Amino acid sequence: MADRTGYDEFVVTRSPRLLRVAYLLTRDWGEAEDLLQTALMKAWFAWPRLDDAPEAYVRKIIATTFVSWRRRLWTREVTHGDLPDAAIADGTATVDERSRLWPALGRLPSRQRAVLVLRFFEDMTEAQVAETLGCSIGTVKSQTSKALAKLRADTAIGGPDVASAQVAFEGGVTA
Repeated sequence: MADRTGYDEFVVTRSPRLLRVAYLLTRDWGEAEDLLQTALMKAWFAWPRLDDAPEAYVRKIIATTFVSWRRRLWTREVTHGDLPDAAIADGTATVDERSRLWPALGRLPSRQRAVLVLRFFEDMTEAQVAETLGCSIGTVKSQTSKALAKLRADTAIGGPDVASAQVAFEGGVTA
């Protein structure tokens, strides 16, 4: 049996942050938990080969698995309609901006969403995002540019005035 020393401790200490990354990609807690579980299972098999950066490896698994799930021809459970209870806005501008940004972020293609989450929420460099997603830096730049252009043009978040919504997104999510 291969040596998996430190795996349990890694899961306990890093899962909350990795779950947030998965949630930002999927926008659904249940699907985020499934995505994280899949990534941790894949990491368990690779654990003996990992060096000093297991979190980066698991983050890469999360991002690539998310993108591959979106490419599949079959569909999984899809929820329809709104929840019966309407959310009550707390009145702060940040929450209002974030609530407009989430649906707009969800309308982006999965690759563009992955680039924005890794680039701005995870505060990764373009090179790190490119390595994580297995693409070139130019692809990261173009996907970031296209994604931000789509957000700027989205009338649901205020059209051209997306700077304040982008700040709300970069501020992270607490849920």
